Formats: sequence, C-alpha cells, structure tokens
Amino acid sequence: MRIHVSLLLLAVLAAGVPSVLADVPAGYYASLNGKSGQALKDAVHELTKRRTVHSYGSLWYYFRETDPKENNADLVWDMYSDKTYRFTSDGYGATSGMNKEHSVPKSWWGGYNENQGYYAYTDLNHLYPSDADANMAKSNYPLGEVETVRFENGVTKVGTPLAGQGGGSSVVFEPDARYKGDFARTYFYMAACYQDYTWRYKYMYTEDTWLTLNQWSVELLLRWAREDPVSDKEKARNEAVYRCQNNRNPFIDNPNLIEYIWGDRQGDVFNDGGTDEPEGDPEITSPTQNMYYDLGEVALGRSRSITFPVKGKNLTSNVSVTTYRYDTDLFTPSVTSIDRSMANSADGYPLTVTYTPDSVGQHRTRLIFSDGGITGSFGIWLTAQCLEEPVLSRPVALDPEEVTDSSFVAAWEPATEEVDFYIVNRTVYDTQHLVVDSETFTTDDSQQTRMLFTDREHGRAYAYTVQSSRLGCVSEPSNTVMLAITGIDDVRADVPWAFVGGEGHVLIKCPTTLRDVKIHNMAGMLVWQAASLRNDTEVHLPRGVYVFTTSSSRQAAKLVIW
Repeated sequence: MRIHVSLLLLAVLAAGVPSVLADVPAGYYASLNGKSGQALKDAVHELTKRRTVHSYGSLWYYFRETDPKENNADLVWDMYSDKTYRFTSDGYGATSGMNKEHSVPKSWWGGYNENQGYYAYTDLNHLYPSDADANMAKSNYPLGEVETVRFENGVTKVGTPLAGQGGGSSVVFEPDARYKGDFARTYFYMAACYQDYTWRYKYMYTEDTWLTLNQWSVELLLRWAREDPVSDKEKARNEAVYRCQNNRNPFIDNPNLIEYIWGDRQGDVFNDGGTDEPEGDPEITSPTQNMYYDLGEVALGRSRSITFPVKGKNLTSNVSVTTYRYDTDLFTPSVTSIDRSMANSADGYPLTVTYTPDSVGQHRTRLIFSDGGITGSFGIWLTAQCLEEPVLSRPVALDPEEVTDSSFVAAWEPATEEVDFYIVNRTVYDTQHLVVDSETFTTDDSQQTRMLFTDREHGRAYAYTVQSSRLGCVSEPSNTVMLAITGIDDVRADVPWAFVGGEGHVLIKCPTTLRDVKIHNMAGMLVWQAASLRNDTEVHLPRGVYVFTTSSSRQAAKLVIW
C-alpha cells in the first residue's frame, strides 16, 4: 500500500489545470540573450540538460500532475486517442489500456544505458500518457503526414508517408491537427536538450549537423509549429513539468526561439527582452519550500538516487545542506555545502540524494537548505519505499505474430507476479548462423506483452528471449523463439505421400525413404527436422497448421494437427 502526501499535488488536484498560468522565473532565459546560431542552440542545451531525474516507475505519479484533462483532475489527457481514461486512486497508474509513451522513440537513442542514464528515458518534456493500441500502432515510426492509412482512431494516424517524408521509413505517425504543434515543440526540445546523443535511428535526428535534425524534419516541424501555436494546455503542462523536474521547454515559453535556431531568423541575435539576474535579496529559487520528491520503490539491499538542480540568485555565501528528522540515515546528499557561484549560475548545482534502505517500509526525511545569505531556512520532502527483493519467475515467450517480409511482432505471456517492465533480447543471424546483431529493448510498462519489429530483412534469421524486471531485479531469460530466414516456397497440394492425423500427432505414409525432412509453422519457423524419414513415422507437435518439405521433391504439403 502506497501512502504519499504532496502539498503541491493536492493543490493541483483541487484546482485542475490552472486558468491563470505562472510566469517564467525572472532571468531564467538570460543565458540565451546575445547569442545566435549554434551558440544559441548550445546555450539552450546547457539550460535544459540539468534537471531532477525521477525513476521510470514513478512517472504515473507525475503524469497526474502534468496531464490532467482540462478541469477534471481524475481524467488523463491522452494526445493519442479520444478514449476516456482515469488515473488510479493511488496515483501510480491509469485505468487499463494506457502506456507511458516516449514521443521521441527510445530506440532512436538506445533507451536507458550506463552512459546516458535515465535522462532522456524519463524526461517528462517528451513523455506522455498514451492509449496502448495507438502506442503499439505508431511503434518507433517518425512523424509525418500519412498518404495511405493503415491505422486510424480519429486522433492517431499511421501509414505510408507523403513523398519526401519519413527519412527512409516506409511508415510514419501523424498526430491530430490540434496536437501537431505540441509534438513539433517537443521534438525541437529533444534536438537541443540531447544534442550530444548518438542517434541509432536517423529518420529525423542526426549528430552530423549542429541542428540535430535533418532537413525534411526541420521543414515539417517548423510548419506544424507555425500552424498550431502554443495552447493553454502546453503552457499549463510546461509549468507542471517545471515543478516536477526543474526544467522547462523553452520553445513553449518562447515559440519564436525556434525561428532563431531552425527557421527564418537563423543567424539573428536572440534577446527575449530580459537582462541579467536582477539585484535583490539573496534567495534560493529552486527547489521551493515543501517541494516533494519521491524516489519510488527500492528493493532491500539496493539503492536509488535522484538528482535535481539547486538554483539561487544573489547568494552571498555557500548554501548548507542537511537531512532533518525521521529517516535521516537512509537519505544521503552528495554534498553538505553548495558553492554559491554554482548555485547562482543559470544551471544551478546538480545535487544528488541517494536512498539506501536498511529495512522494509515507507521512509521519509526533510532536506534542509540554509545559509547563503537567505533568511532562516527551508526544507523539502524526500520519500521512498523499500520492498523485499522480488522473486521473478521465468517468462514464457510465444511464437511471433503478424509476420511479414519486413516485420514481426514478438509476443510473450504476461507475468504472474507484479513487474515494472519487460526486456526483449533480440539476436539476428545470417545464412551461416553467425550473429550479425544483438540488441536489448524494454517495454514502456508491465501491460505491454507484444513488441513490433519493423526491420526484418531477407536472408536473416531472428531469435528473441524475454525477461521481466522489478525494482531493478531481472528474471531469468525465457525460452528462445526462432524466426527462420525465409518461409516455405513453392507449396503444392499434389504430393506423393500421405498423412494420417491424430490428436497432437501425425503419421507419415510414404512409399520410399524421404530425405532432409523439415516441418515449419506458418510463421516460417523450423519446428521439426530429420535427415531421413521412413514409412509410418509418427511426429508429435502442438495443435496448429504446418508445412512439410523434403529434399526428395520440390513439392510441399500442409499439415493440420488438432
């Protein structure tokens, strides 16, 4: 049972999406003034990259703050469908059928890894609640305008792109017109905040240019941003994200900034009308009094950290940091004194707090900031929950579904115990059975039990296993499922042998010995083979439809086993 109290969250829930939006903090964009071109984009990168990093498992808790629908705090604002979804009462999910969606697909940069950590993987500026069916349909396709539709639900459209779009992908995702500007400004944010990433899929992003976006992408996103101006929804969400993770999307606060970097004013010197930080009393501007940071759930014997910027202005001395009351020994800040010059900078000081529990239960403490010339002190709340290390059963991988020449869907049975997400390990083999590629993919949450792969190639075989993950623990890999290089060619009905079927088996009748006998399922997977086969051989297989071939003849036959 999770019990969390957030003064900030309660205020938001009581009021819904605010009708009067908070102002951008004074001087927040001062570091951009006087810059142009690549230097301006670099300044945006430096401003946005430092933020509070939350755990992936806690994101539904923050979605409740960032994505309530209009004035109803119980409803989820879903930009992918018009279905009605509600937040669960504990604040850690939504009614069945929703995912946490990376609007910029995580496979494009590799998702979570040791070098890049959870930064882009958990950045609320591009993570949105999404209808699961729409999420599955859009897969990791780039944005674009659909010419021939293959999926449509009234909000999300997926299909073949207009000429000149797609960046090499034969399928694109087109959002509803009322959200095209939202997605465009999200993609511009990612191009600046994560411009130092190496992009594995270069449909839209690339590290070959300081713009981080290729030309067709820039043209599309500029047009969408211009045609769909910033809405009150975007402004309210930007404020909520800032409260949750201490950074903002500058292209929502300053829509014209896009033109200075990618558009008609590229090369002009930017100035938002602001000046350097104003003179005044020393103060800490972030975090704010009684802010609430939840480090989520942690397995006993493990630890978890959270990083957030401590920002101030006009500070005259170093800022002291200490824990106070309750479970102080379990929460450890990375420093006890923050250099005032770093706290006074636009980026602030990245303070890390590590939670290392020694017992199962709910834990909390106050993190107190003092000195620096400020009057008195103030505190924020840190909470986390420790659970017993989970026991994870071995998942069961299923035969691939929806197999085509260029794609297939990996499938598996849902876990019988609670998990956070699944890990799909995919290996690709060539015709000599040599490994040519091996990648690991993660699902958005525990509800997803299928994963679409759209890069199947002729002359390649594919294998996958599945693992479940909970609280940082990972299960044993599932059974291995193989997808053969090709299906069966030249299938004919007139064959010189016969079958006598039974329940779960088939008896093969043949006048002569057959050589190099193979049986494939309808997905093209090899399920049984023998160097030779004589009359009255009995083969046991699960119920299904199969194709029987032999090198003794080019003919093939269809087997039905019940």
